[in-house]
Amino acid sequence: MARADLTFAPRLLPSPQAAAYLGVSETTLRGLNIPRKVLGGKRLYDRLALDEYASGLPDEGENRRNTCDDVFGD
Repeated sequence: MARADLTFAPRLLPSPQAAAYLGVSETTLRGLNIPRKVLGGKRLYDRLALDEYASGLPDEGENRRNTCDDVFGD
């Protein structure tokens, strides 16, 4: 029986991969205040935290206040 090859995204991602996963630049990623994990000397983004952040974004046309509005007002 042939062995199936599995491909999947790793759980912990360095900044370039995390930015690509979200579809943003690394500069934008650093400004999103998404927590990172520390593994040895590496600081890595947890894919689940990236998913949670993306899921919390408003849908197009949805009128949801973001944290900047909460801090600085309208």
